[in-house]
Amino acid sequence: MILGIGTDICDMRRIDALMAEKGEAFEAKVFTKKEREFCAKRHAKTDCLAKRFAAKEALAKALSTGDTGWLTWKDVEVLSSKSGKPSIKLYNNALNRLNGMTPEGMTAKIDLSLSDETPYALAFIVISLIPRAGAADL
Repeated sequence: MILGIGTDICDMRRIDALMAEKGEAFEAKVFTKKEREFCAKRHAKTDCLAKRFAAKEALAKALSTGDTGWLTWKDVEVLSSKSGKPSIKLYNNALNRLNGMTPEGMTAKIDLSLSDETPYALAFIVISLIPRAGAADL
């Protein structure tokens, strides 16, 4: 069963402009330390940050019930495995929102896909529900 779907497209030039205008203050406000360290090692740092920005927006949409004021940027962290597969880790209000939306006996699974075609970065999220191990048949 699908609990939520979210997608977002981000213009990389917007992230470039914010980086030029606000620099480290923008990065520190929006991205976690792990995200900043990961993107700093990339050939195209801004492209990497833009994909993560889009993922945070897409996650907010997938969890939204009409109000996203509860979410802070760092409540959502975009990680990448060694193979490059992206994943999402939630903290604080984002994790609380997801847990509050997840029915008893179920576990929420978040799938994330990232893509880019300069000057755009795209994120697509599907939150699905799967029965918890040992849960009664639903």
